Amino acid sequence: MAQSKSSSFLSKTEILDAAEQTLRRFGPDKTSVTDVAKLLGVSHGTLYRHYPSKVALREAVTERWLEEQILAPLAEIAQKTTGDPLAQLRIYILKLIELKRRCASEDPEMFKMYAEVTVNSAALIEAHVQRIYEQMSSLVQRGVQEGILADSAPPEVLSRSIVQATAGYHHPSHAYEWQRPGIDQEFEQLWGLLEKGLKQ
Repeated sequence: MAQSKSSSFLSKTEILDAAEQTLRRFGPDKTSVTDVAKLLGVSHGTLYRHYPSKVALREAVTERWLEEQILAPLAEIAQKTTGDPLAQLRIYILKLIELKRRCASEDPEMFKMYAEVTVNSAALIEAHVQRIYEQMSSLVQRGVQEGILADSAPPEVLSRSIVQATAGYHHPSHAYEWQRPGIDQEFEQLWGLLEKGLKQ
């Protein structure tokens, strides 16, 4: 049984950890703020002082989950300053695809919540996608500087175009397609076309 805890010592990390645990146990549809409060040993009113609604709590959990599970691993690729930037762009998108598929299969409750937030919380998702554009832009910019990629548009525009062109392989609304036979071969065909358009 959870022990009573003073709200003055309750950190946002503790709240988000408890919310994540509860969401995985009950699922995003059935989890309530009261469930999270019970796990922490506080009143639901205490949690409302930190997060004004269930929606705000879900968004905070999703934002942290996306940072840890998606953006941090991708940043490692984007921050590389050696190697073929075009090849690294492909590795970046493949990693994005791998991470989304893994989350969908191994962390289904959190992925379900993320998919719902994608529909209902535009500002949060726009900020997440903007981070992806920024990460990719560093690779595009290096490719242009090294004469490998054509300077046909600003780096962020090219990054946005790549993400949008490959959305079927990583956007949560297409998750039902990801186990379809031949989908990996289709991606490789698409990437071949994108590479032709991106090269100098």
